[in-house]
Amino acid sequence: MKFDILIAGVGGQGTVLASRLLAASAIEAGYFVRTSETIGMAQRGGCVVSHVRIGDEILSPVIPYGAADLLIGFEPAEAARNIARLSPEGKCVVNTRIIKPVTASLNTLSYEVEPILEYINKNSSNKIMVDGYALAEKSGSVKALNTVLLGVTAAAGFLPFSKEDILNAISENVSSKYIELNKKAFNIGVEFV
Repeated sequence: MKFDILIAGVGGQGTVLASRLLAASAIEAGYFVRTSETIGMAQRGGCVVSHVRIGDEILSPVIPYGAADLLIGFEPAEAARNIARLSPEGKCVVNTRIIKPVTASLNTLSYEVEPILEYINKNSSNKIMVDGYALAEKSGSVKALNTVLLGVTAAAGFLPFSKEDILNAISENVSSKYIELNKKAFNIGVEFV
């Protein structure tokens, strides 16, 4: 079995924790996992891409272009920027709310979400678009965007392991004071689907 997950977002959205939860869930399910992250120049607001590669045949921690089975986009422009790594049969979950980059804020360039979402629609056949921040707000914190998107992804049947594996990973890998918040956010994502 081989399954490649690419997570794309910006610093501060919880992408690295999401990749760790996915890796822990895969290990819980009995799979071999490799991970890798590319973190942009800025800690908050910089581009972050995480690769989670599941399976015994994996040699590199980086997913080749056109090979990802799943893309989870925490920010639309980052999802669009990384969609070339998605396989033609790959699935996609994208948070539709933009985070305007500093470069767009400093000049007069527009940063409209509609053309970005159209590009994603044209380049992925099996996708779910969701306002993840609106769902995360229902959990009590927009910082739970990561577990909301994992809940959406799990409920859609896009992962090779169970929802219970992810809930166990949350219990074992999240600070004790945030476990219930993250479980609630995960279940809100599940209910969305």
